[in-house]
Amino acid sequence: MVRRGDHSKGATPQVNRVTCALAPPPASVGAGSYAARVTPTDQAYDETADGVPERSDPGPTAPSGESLLARTRRARRIDRALAVRYPDAHCELDFSSPFELLVATVLSAQTTDVRVNLTTPILFGRYPDAAALAAANPEEVEEILRPTGFFRAKTKSVQGLSAALVERFGGEVPPRMKDLVTLPGVGRKTANVVLGNAFGIPGITTDTHVMRLSLRLGYTTSGDPLVVEQDLNHLLPRADWTMASHRLIFHGRRTCFARRPACGACPIASSCPSAGIGEVDPVKAAAMLKG
Repeated sequence: MVRRGDHSKGATPQVNRVTCALAPPPASVGAGSYAARVTPTDQAYDETADGVPERSDPGPTAPSGESLLARTRRARRIDRALAVRYPDAHCELDFSSPFELLVATVLSAQTTDVRVNLTTPILFGRYPDAAALAAANPEEVEEILRPTGFFRAKTKSVQGLSAALVERFGGEVPPRMKDLVTLPGVGRKTANVVLGNAFGIPGITTDTHVMRLSLRLGYTTSGDPLVVEQDLNHLLPRADWTMASHRLIFHGRRTCFARRPACGACPIASSCPSAGIGEVDPVKAAAMLKG
């Protein structure tokens, strides 16, 4: 059974042994574990070295006509409304360790979290840690990963990052952005997923939903994931970065669809500059909602 964690404001995200929900650590997570060692305030996180690169300009690359202060207030108002709409928002990848979350996030490219969650129990049942996966027969791994698509490239990535973890980090996932992005197949998006959900280190996840909604909401005018990450970091409190990402992703999957958003049933329509581009009839829009 998938258990949901405490997503209330102020709660510290910790890894859940069943799903990638933000929840208190299980009793088996001891003082020497990754969850106990790393917190959002640890010196392992440095905003320029390991977190978000500094910007040369003073604020988001959003449309003109709205001041940075007004845009910041609107973004935070929207995030509060989404928190009410999606009180159980969480990362929807199942995992029981930082390593499992890292691999699952790499596998989630160009496929659904549901498909990944059907695949990873088989993968981790056979190869439970970095050493085992690094030493696995590539053809056997490819067969397991085939349902996720691009299985040969994904096999190369997960075996490559596993080997790198064994060789350079003692088989453990490092809790630092600058280390994570040196691993094969790992970019800032994947690193922020792992840091935010396995280590409690805040980060914006610029997945396809966050990118799309950031443009629609007027948070940015850029299609560059790094610029969008920087723009959202300017608008939202650092402590909220991880949960704000989850809420945007939930909204993108359940209401603000890529082709035709359900504008008539959207809780943030009054604050959205793109309101009306989709179905505006409340009854028809409500019928479109998912989840």
